[in-house]
Amino acid sequence: MTFRTLDDADLTGKRALVRVDFNVPMHEGEVSDDTRLRAAVPTIAKLRAGGAKVILLAHFDRPKGKVVPEMSLAPITPALAKVLGLPVAFAADCVGPAAADAIAAIRNGDVLLLENVRFHAGEEKNDPEFAKALAANGDLYVNDAFSAAHRAHASTEGLAHILPAYAGEQMRLELSALERALGNPERPVLGIVGGSKVSTKLDLLRHLVTKLDKLAIGGGMANTFLYAQGHDVGASYCEKDMAETAREIIRLAGQNNCKLFLPLDIVVAEKMAPGAPARIRSLGAVDEHERILDAGPETTERLCRAMDNSKTLIWNGPLGVFEMPPFDKATMSAAHHAAELVKAGKIVAVAGGGDTVAALNAAGVVDDFTFVSTAGGAFLEWMEGKELPGVAALSK
Repeated sequence: MTFRTLDDADLTGKRALVRVDFNVPMHEGEVSDDTRLRAAVPTIAKLRAGGAKVILLAHFDRPKGKVVPEMSLAPITPALAKVLGLPVAFAADCVGPAAADAIAAIRNGDVLLLENVRFHAGEEKNDPEFAKALAANGDLYVNDAFSAAHRAHASTEGLAHILPAYAGEQMRLELSALERALGNPERPVLGIVGGSKVSTKLDLLRHLVTKLDKLAIGGGMANTFLYAQGHDVGASYCEKDMAETAREIIRLAGQNNCKLFLPLDIVVAEKMAPGAPARIRSLGAVDEHERILDAGPETTERLCRAMDNSKTLIWNGPLGVFEMPPFDKATMSAAHHAAELVKAGKIVAVAGGGDTVAALNAAGVVDDFTFVSTAGGAFLEWMEGKELPGVAALSK
């Protein structure tokens, strides 16, 4: 797909309705992590420089179409103003007189945040009348919220069919990185998929083995694959009813010439607790009371060698219980190795998903990767090969 970007737009004097993702963590009424606010800065700056009124649309939490004061976007306004270094106005509604009056009161180059779009039931229903009510306050529409692009809501999809629609700078960055990773990558391409459950990543695994040259499976889901191959997994978390599905994915990988990397050795403990005594075991040599909690050193070393022989890496999910040392070693080692390869210009590394971002933050390498997506569900659906409504609506 090709997309209209703000480079294509005449902005002077225009009212720009910008869909952003400000669903940020809060603590005692204040923003505790401003990552998503900072992500919107390049788009806001470009619109201001072009002479537009910047009118921000966002959701917060799940008010389910009702006004819930605790889910107001008002407390986010001071944090956004601090990030931008300029005043940010706030309107008590996203449609109707409150929104219209607030927009009329600002000048070109000013920034206005409208109240939570999900206070209206029409948002999540993608109601055409609600989309028209939103559109009445704008001359053009900018989607800068890739993380909400897998939802066909009024502010993420409906508006794009009413107003001239453009991808924001963060959206453009995300789509460009994803295209480099899976759309039109430099080969060989290596994927790492971790996490606990095969059942939640079935579509992902089935799609990736048809797209990648190599796929490493880690985390709890690797236990299910080991069990499917006849290895004893002791007291480990394992979806034993998914064994045939795991074997199907192994067969599908073979049919598509995708080399599958499953653990060669494992790290086990009798308790999942910080600092619990850990042992390295070969496959199958697990006592009945032991739990597999991380990939072993031989597995990790082989994965790093696979990175050395790849040009592109796409990563979703940790290799072990990374939040709990000593079961973080495989994830940390792999993350540091990938980061060094990126810095040396030897690989393009794209990662995404909540646990993955947390693991890379813990390793201190987020800024070293080519791109790290904070999009969560949208990133996962994109990896599964699904069309994202909010992205499709922006295509030329």
